[in-house]
Parts: sequence; C-alpha cells; structure tokens
Amino acid sequence: MSSKDWLEKDFYAVLGVTRSASPDEIKKAYRKLARDLHPDRNPGNKEAEEKFKAASEAYDVLADDKKRKEYDEMRSLFGSGAFRRGARTGGGGTQFDPSDLFGGFAGAAGGAGADRRFGGSGFSDIFSSIFSGGQAGGPGPAGAARRGPQRGRDVETEVTLDFAQAVRGTTLPLSLRTPGACDTCRGSGAKPGTTPRSCAKCHGTGLISSNQGSFSFSEPCRDCQGSGSIVDEKCPECRGTGGVTKTRTINVRFPAGVADGQRIRLSGRGEPGDRNGPAGDLYVQVKVRPDDLFGRSGDDLTLTVPITIAEAVLGTDLKVPTLDGPVTLRVPPGTPSGRKLRARGKGVVRKEGQAGDLIVTVDVQIPAGVTGEARDVLEKFAKLTPPPARERIDARLRRAAG
Repeated sequence: MSSKDWLEKDFYAVLGVTRSASPDEIKKAYRKLARDLHPDRNPGNKEAEEKFKAASEAYDVLADDKKRKEYDEMRSLFGSGAFRRGARTGGGGTQFDPSDLFGGFAGAAGGAGADRRFGGSGFSDIFSSIFSGGQAGGPGPAGAARRGPQRGRDVETEVTLDFAQAVRGTTLPLSLRTPGACDTCRGSGAKPGTTPRSCAKCHGTGLISSNQGSFSFSEPCRDCQGSGSIVDEKCPECRGTGGVTKTRTINVRFPAGVADGQRIRLSGRGEPGDRNGPAGDLYVQVKVRPDDLFGRSGDDLTLTVPITIAEAVLGTDLKVPTLDGPVTLRVPPGTPSGRKLRARGKGVVRKEGQAGDLIVTVDVQIPAGVTGEARDVLEKFAKLTPPPARERIDARLRRAAG
C-alpha cells in the first residue's frame, strides 16, 4: 500500500463504519464483507474481487492500533489544509500535492519496500524528514539517512508445476541470477589492497544540501554519485560497482493445493540490502499444467467417466482412478447422465488435515447406431418399458392442433 493511499482512501467508508467505531465493530464489519465478497463465493467476479482486496487493505490499517492512529492523524492534518502552498503568508495558495512529498521521501524512509507500508518508518518520520532536509531519521548530518542500511529489492520469478505436484505439494530447487556483493572486493568496489576515499565535495555524506526559502533540500552528490566515497583504483572483477550478478539456488516449498496464478512470498530471499541492510523478498508466480484427466474446483478434484445405457439402467460398480490409486464407486440403478458421485477425502489434502473430495460425473454414452441382435433387443426393451410421462407436452400439442 502506498503512502498516498492513506490520504486518498477512506478506509472507514470501505468497511462501512464510523470513525469512532470500536475494534469489535471494525472486525465484525470486515468479516461480513470478506464472507460476502470472497473470490470462492464469487468466481470470475472482478468487481467483487477488487472490493474484497479493498476491504482487506482497510482492515489491515484499522485493525492495528498504531497504524489507525497514524492514519487518523495524517488525514486530519492534510484535511485541515495545514499543508497548502502560500499558507504562511495567508494567501490563496494551491493545494499541496501529497505525491510531491511521498515521491521524494519514500526511498529514505524504507528503501525498496517503503511503498508497501506507510513510508516504511511511520507518520512521524516522514514529517521529520520534511523539516530536516530530507532525512527520515530527524535532525542530524546531511545525508545520514541515505548512508544508512538500505533494504534490497524484491525479486520475482515464475515456476510451472505439474497438476499432481500442485495438488500434493512439492519442494523444488530454483536457480536465480540476481545482483550480489563482489567477492573480490567484498562490495567496496576498490581494487584489493586499496580502499575508497571520502568524497571531498560532500564530505562523505553523499548529498549536497541547499536552502530554498523555509525548506532545506538535498540532492545526490555528482562527484561520488551519492555514495559518499570515491574509488581511485577499481576492482577488476566488478569494475568498481561493488556488485556482480550471481547464480544462486534455493529450495522452495510449494504447499499442497497451491493454485494456478497463486503468488508465493519468501521473506528475505530477494536481493541483498545495501550497507548491511535487510534483503528484499522473493515472489514466486505459480503456473499449473492442466491434467489430461482430472480437473479442480477449490479443494475438490473432478473427473468425468462415461458409462453405457445398461450400466445406467441396471447399476454397476465403477472403478475410477485417483491421485492416490483406484477406488470403486457404486452407480445406483436408474442413474441419469450428469449425476455426480463422491469419493470422500480423495481431493486436495491441506496441511491442517482438511481434505477435499473427488467428484465423479457419469456421462451416459448413447451409441450412434445399432444393428442385428442388439437392435432386436433394444426394440423388445422399448416395447416392455413404459414411455416417460408426457401429459403436459401432449396437452400443449392438442391445444396447438385444435
């Protein structure tokens, strides 16, 4: 969730509660919306899916006392007009654009992941950064926040699973090529045996500050490219960048029942952070190959089995495959085409012990044509079997003819 969302979105209105709503009222309202809008109850309904996401986003903020307090304070402050250009002189200045603020300070507040939560450091840190030259950590030497640990970037990849692997769960090795610290210079960018020197222009801060009216603004130093140091003799391996592209292999556990299109997050398995900052996250997009026999509906597996007219009329014991081996289902006499039979517990087995079923749909096959003895038998069967009740159809035909 971006910081700007906190200003533009009314989370109370999304959940249908007042600003004075108690935590229990907020929880009750969210549960009702989540139950009504859940994708499992609204398959293919994009509008319901978006409303479900919005309700979850609103609940994530309002259910947390600290986030809710920050959210209320921010909307109250910006809604009061406290941040309008020209407010100091009493003139009719234009509306302050929050994106002017958040676009400049999101990186300082939380690195690559700052856009997910409110700037990564909270309400007070962002406002301290406005009045201290862009430093999210409050007053201090220029560029202190920039030189601190920075979170690594998130990494995304895609994996295709077989149908059975997705149903049962599996562990697969993934090979990723991502940036990492150079082993030759240990990330310094300097030739082994030498060290970078402090930039004389920015005095090692990485930033050049300038005053514009009542505010102080900072920009990256052009001499050192904002790093605060200059490498005179570059590392031959990384050419002074301090980083190289590395291939690494990690084992990823895909839980039983993972669905096509599902996105799995592995915390801390993305790119390494800068200056000993935390690593980013790895997101794995799952694709599932269709099976030539089975289908899937939630935690249930589906299967269509053809049967003959005789099997449908007389009944039969039907042997069908499952992912765990064959089972036998009883087809009752007089079974119509399309009837569903259930093999309990033969679907997706979740780790908490819950299991779906195998739903078998019988399809009565009608032969294209019969000859000889088979035709004779069918004609005799037709004479011995009473026709289906057609009173209402016959009555409509008589009215139409009369």
